[in-house]
Amino acid sequence: QVQLVESGGGLVQAGGSLRLSCAASGRTFVSYVMGWFRQAAGKEREFVAAISGGGGSTKYADSVKGRFTISRDNAKNTVYLQMNSLKPEDTAVYYCAADRGMVLSALPQRYNYWGQGTQVTVSS
Repeated sequence: QVQLVESGGGLVQAGGSLRLSCAASGRTFVSYVMGWFRQAAGKEREFVAAISGGGGSTKYADSVKGRFTISRDNAKNTVYLQMNSLKPEDTAVYYCAADRGMVLSALPQRYNYWGQGTQVTVSS
């Protein structure tokens, strides 16, 4: 069982930056692919980024490439999402998720554990 707790959300102006953190419980954090997803009001949950267990491989949605960076610190059981050049369309609840598999998947149904989410609001 893995418990995930996100933090770092908030209100920011367009063009600004935020860093989200997701702290995980458990001793096997390094064995999980970690992902970030987001869900805007009235829309389906969408993939943002994923990172392999060792941190050597990453995957991004086209909408965030070049602006967002996913990273992890396995010593701290934490995954991060650095978000730069934020746009109003990035406004959403952001969720981190853990996948026991080995593939960097963009499919929410592949992920076994989810955090409660953190709100990110970007004003224009």
